[in-house]
Amino acid sequence: MHRHERPGFIGVALCVIYVHIVSMKYGYARVSTDGQSVAGQVATLKAAGAEKIFKEVASGAKTDRAQLHRLLNALDEGDVLLVTRLDRLARSTRDLLNTLAAVAGKKAGFRSLGDSWADTTTAHGRLMLTVLAGLAEFERELIRARTGEGRERARARGVKLGRKFKLTPHQQREARARRASGEALAEIGRSYNVSHSTISRLRPL
Repeated sequence: MHRHERPGFIGVALCVIYVHIVSMKYGYARVSTDGQSVAGQVATLKAAGAEKIFKEVASGAKTDRAQLHRLLNALDEGDVLLVTRLDRLARSTRDLLNTLAAVAGKKAGFRSLGDSWADTTTAHGRLMLTVLAGLAEFERELIRARTGEGRERARARGVKLGRKFKLTPHQQREARARRASGEALAEIGRSYNVSHSTISRLRPL
């Protein structure tokens, strides 16, 4: 009689590890020139709890800022972006709203320490920024409407719209004749201080 042995079960303990995601506070400090210092901004941001601060030397009018892009890429859900004042982040309403849209897209918050109303971590702050976005859109619509009305009035007065040609009628006739004789476009353009493409666009008579 053969003895059959049954393999024993090896119990596998499954451990479920709950990871508590701690939100980060990031700071953004910017100055326009190398002669300026971000030290004051950095101190204020640290006092407000910023754990990592991105420092940048760039004009506020420049939208392509490397450190700001790095910061936005680093944001995660629940994080908060801090600045000392709104003008450190943006120089126009449209630029500000575009940046805040990128922050919201990461499900992160934003807070300006010097502008208490600009705080998306509170219901009141979110409402204020929503109103600001609405006003900016209203302003753009007004500008479009006024521009369109201005163009229509100009056309009614016989004004020709568009960029003025760089050559006078006499210069255009000369340039056409030189082009017809086989002279290089670049050489013709150089003599009138215009590009060769300007000469190439001249319509034959």
